[in-house]
Amino acid sequence: MGSTEVATKPHAVCIPLPSQSHIKAMLKFAKLLHHRGFHITFVNTEFNHKRFLKSLGPNSLDGLPDFRFEAIPDSLPDSNEDTTQDGTLLCESVRNNFLAPFRALLAKLNNDAIETSSNPAVTCIVSDGFMSTFTITAAEEIGAPIVLFYTIAACSFMGIKQVRAVVEKGLAPLKDESCFTNGYLDTVIDWIPGMRDIRLRDLPTFLQTTNPDDIVFNFRAHEASAVVLHTFDALESDVLDALSSMLPRVYTVGPLQLHLNHIPEQPLKTGYSLWKEETECLNWLNTKAPNSVVYVNFGSIAVLTPERLVEFGWGLANSKLPFFWVIRPDLVIGESAILPPEFVAETKERSLIAGWCPQEQVLNHPSVGGFLTHSGWNSTVESLTAGIPMLCWPFFADQQMDCRYTCNEWGIGMEISNDVKRDEVEKLVKELMVGKKGKKMKNKVMEWKKLAEEATGPHGSSSTNLDNLVNQVLLRNS
Repeated sequence: MGSTEVATKPHAVCIPLPSQSHIKAMLKFAKLLHHRGFHITFVNTEFNHKRFLKSLGPNSLDGLPDFRFEAIPDSLPDSNEDTTQDGTLLCESVRNNFLAPFRALLAKLNNDAIETSSNPAVTCIVSDGFMSTFTITAAEEIGAPIVLFYTIAACSFMGIKQVRAVVEKGLAPLKDESCFTNGYLDTVIDWIPGMRDIRLRDLPTFLQTTNPDDIVFNFRAHEASAVVLHTFDALESDVLDALSSMLPRVYTVGPLQLHLNHIPEQPLKTGYSLWKEETECLNWLNTKAPNSVVYVNFGSIAVLTPERLVEFGWGLANSKLPFFWVIRPDLVIGESAILPPEFVAETKERSLIAGWCPQEQVLNHPSVGGFLTHSGWNSTVESLTAGIPMLCWPFFADQQMDCRYTCNEWGIGMEISNDVKRDEVEKLVKELMVGKKGKKMKNKVMEWKKLAEEATGPHGSSSTNLDNLVNQVLLRNS
């Protein structure tokens, strides 16, 4: 390739929120842009950059000449490299400490472009929506269009958009602790455009606080060149209609993995996981009957008390069904996850426990029939695209809203109550796997799966939106 071609290549700098699910979605999005001819610089924090090298191998981030990985400091004290960082501290650091190193990185990239012909100058920024506090400023300084990629559902995005109104109407912060027990959180909020029967408890959990300083307002989506959501039109049409009248440009481009499945030879082999994925589970699943296994994984951030761990465990054991349970090293608050020896003895013939796994391969394995999940958005989308119904135990942030829509709007899940009891877990697991409601949910999820495939097909809504996003926004200046 001649140097003039390199110089004219569009160059997108992609920066995710530094947590597992956000990095995974952004990396998929970056691969799609790369496939469309973009030079990519992917920005992790130094902490996560090291974790990638540890989990994926020392050469895993060598990338390609036109897909580079860079790292910036997160200004947090060093912590154990296999645990998730404290979310509150991380968000504070994003607000206060990230602009300077990010600005310096953009200057370095543009400087390199002047000095060498091998790297093009930065032409656009693709920022995680939750990094917009500093990325919009940085993009304005270099005069580049910026797209905010929200790795969440449209319903959750709309919920976040309503935070200010909820506070102004006096519904949050909560008056006192009694609001958690007296039914106050079931207050129905009937004024959110495009949404019905939403309760206060379904909105982002940072509203569930008695401290006004906990509620963060800097929502800058309207300042971006465009907003991208990891969903598809058919799944959330009402909310998306309402959003499109509030924000100038909203593009739905999901599910991302289905687009990637259409690219046969992917040049970039980098995995997505900050933990080492244990693949032995796939051999174990090969020995099980179709649709017979319950897959259990609470994602990368949710934590359990030792009591809840045991209640979930006995609920699964008493269902007498085979299950595969991912218990990551830091799942139990403040200690290691110890299950009682009687539980291990009772279930050893029909259970497998691992520290982390290649989730999408597991969900798409023929023997998996149901997913007990924390309702994170990546997990929800992955389950839907694999055609697997869910049991939902939402933990925090946008997960309550994901759970609400999964169970009430889309008909592909059932909720487990927050204070986990083994009898309820057993009953719902059986219903999910062998009950009437489970069969109904299975049929429904197969319908959504088909619609997701249509959306990402050659003339589908998500494919068209991705093309329009590239042509109308990201290539605007080049």
